[in-house]
Amino acid sequence: MDDLTIQIKKLLVEKDAVLLAHNYQVSEVQLIADHLGDSLELSRLAADVKNSVIVFAGVKFMAETAKILSPEKKVLLPRLDAGCPMADMLTADELRYLKEQHPKAKVVTYVNSGADIKAESDACCTSSNAAKIVANIDTDEIIFVPDRNLGSYVQSIVPDKKIILFEGYCYVHNRIKKDEIIEMKKLYPNAKIIVHPEVRSEIIELADEVLSTSGILRYASASPAGEFIVATEEGLLDRMRRENPGKKFYPALRPKVCQNMKRTTLKDIYLSLVHDRYEIEIDEEISKKALRSLNEMLKYV
Repeated sequence: MDDLTIQIKKLLVEKDAVLLAHNYQVSEVQLIADHLGDSLELSRLAADVKNSVIVFAGVKFMAETAKILSPEKKVLLPRLDAGCPMADMLTADELRYLKEQHPKAKVVTYVNSGADIKAESDACCTSSNAAKIVANIDTDEIIFVPDRNLGSYVQSIVPDKKIILFEGYCYVHNRIKKDEIIEMKKLYPNAKIIVHPEVRSEIIELADEVLSTSGILRYASASPAGEFIVATEEGLLDRMRRENPGKKFYPALRPKVCQNMKRTTLKDIYLSLVHDRYEIEIDEEISKKALRSLNEMLKYV
């Protein structure tokens, strides 16, 4: 264990802090985290942990979600420039306009969104429970934001609901091409194809399984297969290889990387703990409204 890791561990104890890290973080951050997971797992942990300080190695909307669920805790985001391009594609004004255009619809918002968007929503969802929430919400017309790919996938599972999509997308998952998957399948014909539902529908059509990041991890561990083509961000494959040393995991031809997720370093985490930077603060009224939509999400876990 190097000196920086030792200092971080010491500061976490001294400051009564917990380090939460997303699966897409760089390997050294994954390895030092107290808890490693996807957005749903980390949301639940943020609500349940007893520590007075949460250091969130992820992107801004995740740290905001932690603050909304635990307003009494201090939530630190080690890199202020670790944003989510998809979350930034939709503004609260644009969502309000959509609501005006479809007054009978209810809004289901992917948790990959800003606090102000969550505050305008009836329910939030994650990739693992989006279809369940849409199926159970008491309306036939739903505005689904911001991810058009996840929304399209949900529509295929819940065809009796009318889903109005916004044209947002994850730039990492949207870059995965059908030809890349086909080429990889030729190279590894026995490999199972696992994809995240943020990919485009043409990729989903080729998949053996469509799963959230946590679902992908569970499937890879339980499956008797020895080879997998995994269409998601490269950071998850790092964890899969580490936890399943006897199996082989391949990206969609070339690794797809989220630069925003990869910005956080061990030094950033150290400086965040030393200087209490950067603390997440959310307007109280927005936080209260956003909490209602997040609580709806947590009903279906």
